[in-house]
Amino acid sequence: MAAAILIPVSFFLTIFAILYLYFSTRNRERLALIEKGVDANVFVRTKSPGYVPSWKIFLINFAILLISVGVAIFLAATLVEILGVYEEVAYPGTIITLAGVGLLAGYSVTKNLEKA
Repeated sequence: MAAAILIPVSFFLTIFAILYLYFSTRNRERLALIEKGVDANVFVRTKSPGYVPSWKIFLINFAILLISVGVAIFLAATLVEILGVYEEVAYPGTIITLAGVGLLAGYSVTKNLEKA
């Protein structure tokens, strides 16, 4: 019974501690820079011509990864039905291989996106 309560409480306390340390450290750094007289533009991101928001890069990579995993499952089912490959080999092998190809394609797409 105690473990059922202890695990969620410790999980939320860990998340709280990480967030507290992140924000308090960031606040201290900013206050130290302000005390030294550093320009406030340090905290503002500039929109340079090649700037792409990180959430767009994440979504592009995630979408390509999901597409490649879907194609891998379809290809594995085809290998099992037509060629008679064992399921234990076909599914993990094609999913891992095409997930890697998808991540490589996502890297290529985001690299080209940042150049434009």
